[in-house]
Amino acid sequence: MIPPKPPSRPDRVSLWRYAKLFRQDILSAQPARLYRAWMAEFRTPFFRSYLLNQPDLVRTVLKDRPRDFPKSDRIGAGLRPLLGESVFLTNGATWERQRRIIDPAFEGGRLGDTWAPMWAAGQEAVARLRLRTGTPVEIEAETSHAAADVIFRTLFSIPIEDEMAQAVFHEFRAYQRSQPILNLAAFLPKLSLLPRFFRRDTKASAARIRALITEMTARRQAEIAAGTAPDDLATKIMTTPDPETGETFSASEMVDQVAIFFLAGHETSASALAWALYLLATHPDWQMRVAEEARALTGAASDMGRLKVSRDVFREALRLYPPVPMMVREASCPERFRDRDVPKGAQLVLSPWHLHRHERLWENPDGFDPARWGTENGKTCAREAFIPFSAGRRVCTGAGFAMVEGPLLLSLIARAFEITPSGGPPPVPVAHLTVRSRDGIHLVLKSRDQGKSEV
Repeated sequence: MIPPKPPSRPDRVSLWRYAKLFRQDILSAQPARLYRAWMAEFRTPFFRSYLLNQPDLVRTVLKDRPRDFPKSDRIGAGLRPLLGESVFLTNGATWERQRRIIDPAFEGGRLGDTWAPMWAAGQEAVARLRLRTGTPVEIEAETSHAAADVIFRTLFSIPIEDEMAQAVFHEFRAYQRSQPILNLAAFLPKLSLLPRFFRRDTKASAARIRALITEMTARRQAEIAAGTAPDDLATKIMTTPDPETGETFSASEMVDQVAIFFLAGHETSASALAWALYLLATHPDWQMRVAEEARALTGAASDMGRLKVSRDVFREALRLYPPVPMMVREASCPERFRDRDVPKGAQLVLSPWHLHRHERLWENPDGFDPARWGTENGKTCAREAFIPFSAGRRVCTGAGFAMVEGPLLLSLIARAFEITPSGGPPPVPVAHLTVRSRDGIHLVLKSRDQGKSEV
């Protein structure tokens, strides 16, 4: 069974038609030729855009010369009311300082500290799902709940049941429904006085989220000052000085960073986990392999090394349904790629969605095959054409965190339940903020015997 894939638009459409399609879904607004093209040029009256699929060009932009290709503000503009000057949107010296403070909290040695709260969140997710067995479950809502619980437990040492955690969670869901990334400024000239046309509900939801995060951050600052703060990610980040200046984040800077941790860590993980569960539901042979592997889990941090099958399944879900389907950089100087002149200021689009399904790179690009990661083609593509977390200096600081969280939650759910599709039409992937299903992903869960007594 080939996993669902959105339709492509005709090769040539007007800018107005493209903007309309883009608003409905970023993925189906693109032509089919991008699954074979090494490079594609798009021209508008206001700017030029180039999509890059050729591995050496992707490497040039992300790894070899990242300072020459800073993040573009065209797509990020719609997120600024929530994320402010967070590490997700900044460039240059500001970004470098932010990463020097943030990165130590996510180093390999610290990941072991996050295992226990992740395990607890997974157990709670299984308990909630036990109340839903036998009837169709909209699994994206459940994975959103589980991923939010992981973030709250690892960042602020509070479960999702905490009153403030619940408030932030519900506001983030409202924020996504406002489609913040679909900002008209992305299609218009980049002028300093141009209004950003933020939707009223987008701004209102962002303001409420930031108010809640400000309150949580202030509470943690007081705990740090009193010496009673738990040793979690928030405390680590808030007390880590910049090794070059000795300064820590100010309160307002910390609010920006917490906002992106919630958005990136919660939203992307929820998307990937939901698609992974759907893929297991439609491929029972792989589901059984994940469930059998998960029987050996004990709850100890050493379990991380046991999740080999689950990790390959999760990587395949990230390949087929990368949570962030496109990234946009900007050429800071004139370039020449594939005998084409790329002017200064041009937008360079790196599309994990198209790169991960590229017909000239991957064997069986649209098929679900976790075993591919052990093949020569899979190993080569993993190095050259697999960027779910970006790559190079700007690789997502939480990539290692996500690759522990995703396989763990997937394993715990597969161990506890037999998962099958609900019998309705397959989900239709769409992308606004992340790659989600247009009408949700509906699955039926049945308890397995071994899941009745959890570790």
